[in-house]
Amino acid sequence: MRFSLLLLGGLVLFSLMPATRADQVARVQDIVNLRLGQRIKVDDGTCPAGQIKEVSGTKMISTGIVRTSKCIPRLGPKLNRPR
Repeated sequence: MRFSLLLLGGLVLFSLMPATRADQVARVQDIVNLRLGQRIKVDDGTCPAGQIKEVSGTKMISTGIVRTSKCIPRLGPKLNRPR
C-alpha cells in the first residue's frame, strides 16, 4: 500500500514538472517562430570551449519578438549531429 502511494505521488510530481529541456539546433537560421520567453540552444561553434549559445525571445515589439543571445555553460555531453 505504501509503495503504491509513493509511486502514485511520484507520477503526479513528474506530470506537473515543466519541460526543462531546451530545444537545440545547429544554426541560428534554423530557429523559426521563436516565442516570448522561449530559450533555444544553438551549437554553431561561436562560443568558447565548454559553452553553448542560448537564443531567447526577450521582448515583444510591433514587428515581432526581439532575440538576444549569450554564451552559457554547456551542461551535458556535446551531441554529434550531422551537419
